Amino acid sequence: MKVCIIYHPRSDHARKVEEYVHDFKQQSGRDVELISLETRDGAATATLYDVVQYPAVIAMKDNGELVTFWQGGELPLMNEVAAYLA
Repeated sequence: MKVCIIYHPRSDHARKVEEYVHDFKQQSGRDVELISLETRDGAATATLYDVVQYPAVIAMKDNGELVTFWQGGELPLMNEVAAYLA
């Protein structure tokens, strides 16, 4: 399993997302991948998973199959995200 966050690096929510990823790493020792919407791959990923609100947190299997996702508004609790990485 892996978790990624799709976001705009030059937006109002960028700092909140980057701090979340940093704090998540400190608490769980696990990584969350950041994906910028300002790249071709980031835009393609957002389209693939039908993401329309940002930031979006996506939990997926190693083969790319979507397990769950949260989008827009508040980021999910860290223990919710960590459960998908266990």
